[in-house]
Amino acid sequence: MNDLAQQRIAPAAIRKTITVNAPVDRAFAVFDSRMGDWWHKEHSVAQGTTQKDVVIEPRAGGRWYEVGADGSEHPWGRVIAYDPPRRLVLAWQLTREFAYDPDFETTVEILFTEQDGGTRVDFEHRDLERMGPDAVEMLESMDGGWGMLLDLYKAAAER
Repeated sequence: MNDLAQQRIAPAAIRKTITVNAPVDRAFAVFDSRMGDWWHKEHSVAQGTTQKDVVIEPRAGGRWYEVGADGSEHPWGRVIAYDPPRRLVLAWQLTREFAYDPDFETTVEILFTEQDGGTRVDFEHRDLERMGPDAVEMLESMDGGWGMLLDLYKAAAER
């Protein structure tokens, strides 16, 4: 894509839809309060330690962060909207270098809908144009990453 076109066209959001064979309450709870159980441990921002847990504080304005094996906390973002078991909106405040920046954010929204005894999960990571000149490359990389993470989430929710 040439520079002029990239300046005019913001990258599309990452959108994924999966069906989880679990009731909506469980599907939401596994995503929200058990993220550390299914999040890929190598997808970590912790330096000098391994990832022990990923925490989403259950309220609008709550923190979203990683806990290292040494007890250290590493912020990822914050909770924008918390409406269990239907909707969760998170501010992803990790830059394209995967470094936390309180003045930077993209938006991750997850919707949970009961469907035929299971749960439809609609995932969207948007505002990726804020990643700057490498936004298109970041989208391509993060699209695969989110697909892998959602597969891990689905497996955990169905256990």
